Order: sequence, then C-alpha cells, then structure tokens
Amino acid sequence: MFLNVGLLNNKRTITLNRNGTEPVIVVDGLTKVFGRFTAVDHLHFSVPRGEIFGFLGPNGAGKSTTIRMLCGLLSSTEGTATVGGYDINRDPERVRQNIGYMSQKFSLYKDLTVSENIAFFGGVYGLARTRLRERAAAVVRLAGLTGLEKRLAGTLSGAHQQRLALGCAILHEPPILFLDEPTSGVDPISRRLFWDLIQDMASRGVTVLVTTHFMDEAEFCGRIGFISGGRLVALDTPSALKRDAVREELYEVSLADMQGSRERVESVPGVVATSYFGRNLHVFCRPGTFTAESLQQALVRDGMGVQSVESVSVSLEDAFIRLAAPAGKAAA
Repeated sequence: MFLNVGLLNNKRTITLNRNGTEPVIVVDGLTKVFGRFTAVDHLHFSVPRGEIFGFLGPNGAGKSTTIRMLCGLLSSTEGTATVGGYDINRDPERVRQNIGYMSQKFSLYKDLTVSENIAFFGGVYGLARTRLRERAAAVVRLAGLTGLEKRLAGTLSGAHQQRLALGCAILHEPPILFLDEPTSGVDPISRRLFWDLIQDMASRGVTVLVTTHFMDEAEFCGRIGFISGGRLVALDTPSALKRDAVREELYEVSLADMQGSRERVESVPGVVATSYFGRNLHVFCRPGTFTAESLQQALVRDGMGVQSVESVSVSLEDAFIRLAAPAGKAAA
C-alpha cells in the first residue's frame, strides 16, 4: 500500500510502493539557496516505480530548481536525493544517464530536421548505429511524426515540437522521466494525446515526475506534491487533496456586476476568501456560517446584485488556490 502524508508540516516522509520495495526517487531534506534567497527549502518525498507524480505550485515556487537538482544539473546546498539509486551530488553523470528530461521550453535544434535531431541525441546518449535506427523508427511512430522526418524542427507546429522533444527525451528508454511543463502552449486535443503517451509509458514501468499548470492534467497524476515558497505543503492523491486541502464551505456566486466584487464579498463576515471562476466567484466560507440562501441574503443586504448562489464541490483548482494562500488567509 501507499503511505500518504496528506497535508504536510515540512516533515520527512517515505513512500513505499505496493510491493513494499524502495522508491526510485528519494528526496531527503533537499535545499537550494542562492545568496540570501532560499529557492527550495528542505523537501522530503519519494516516488515509486511506474508512478506519474505531479509536482505543482505557483510560478517561482521552486519546481524547476528542484527538477534541475534531481536531474543532476544543479547541486543541492543542503540535503540530498537519489534518482534511480544514484546520488545527485556524488554521481550526477550516472543520474543523467538514467533519466529523460524535457524542459518547459522547446530545447531541440530548430535548424535541424526531425531525423537529424533524433540522430544527434542518439549520439549524445551513446546509442549504437543499429540500435539508433530501431529507436528512431519507434520514436517517430510513438510521437506521431511519420512523414515529417525531413521537416525542420522549427517549422513544426507547437504540438509536433513537443512530441519531438518527448521522443528525444525517451530515445534511450530511460526508466525515469522528468517533464517540466511539457504541454505549455499546446492545444487541448494535442495535450490529451500527449498525456496518452505519458500514461502508456507509466503503464510499462516508467516513473514520471511532471510539472503542469493545467488542473485537468493534474487529475491524471497518481499523487501530487504541492510546493509553495520552496516548501512542500501538501502531498496526496488528487481526490484526497480536494477533500482535505479546503476546510471551508464553498459557494459559487454569480453577480450582475463583477467590478470590485471580490473585495466587497470578502468584507462580509464569515467569508474567508474568494477566487474568480470563469465569470463567477468561488467564495470560501467558515464552516456552518452560511447556507446558499443565507449567503445570498447577506450579499444582497450589502447592496450587491446577486443573480445566484450555489453550493459546489471543491475542484483541484480550488484546493491549490487555498494551498497557495498567504498563511493569514489559509485558515478558516
């Protein structure tokens, strides 16, 4: 079974996979300091083989810095981690040989063709000629690039560029894959096809650590670690995070005039916080303070043109908004 820690107080946790074997990624007190700025602050978590582990948080939270350390590209200031059994500080080269890495920006050579990019990275990974031909053909099929082998990478669509980048990252069949916002700038249909590839690899035992800002993508992850201000503030399954991260009661409010509405709604006693949700507001209230009807009455008494108030279930986006809230506003 999995040992989940739920909401964290920055304490150490070890997660065993279903067979009780050691995880393939173990992060133990990982810290990175740049001058006076602590980008990553004593992270503890582990990832078992074959899991899709989501690593989420607001911009500047420390996600990319953590991934760079786990990929052996950046040494830690304090603490350590092992990836595939190799220490990121003592054996960074061994770490890099056993992983695939895809950055959030297209990092291949735009003035080379699809085939030339694949051949170049095959050489970097030390694939022999026969093996490279086999893997190149497999990657082209997997990434849906058949017929585009002679196209310059820079002329491909954004979705095809991302597929090519993923193909080059898995060319050497790494057991561990790091994906840093891999679907940024890609249309919804292509994003779903991209995630089909990720899920297929995970089903074959590849361990995937992925960052994303898309909440529908985060739902595909087995577990999610949420980082804010360099600290891991929550770690659990998507369903458990939706259940446990929001302690308030949640209402969706539709107003005739949204201008200045958040500030006015938040001034109502019993309202803890609000967030925009499409054209409406999601309103977080202290438990037991309101019903949908009484909240609507309170808003009307305050002079707001309320069109509707409805009690709604917590979404993953709602959970992350509360997790990222300043300490003073996080509690009900």
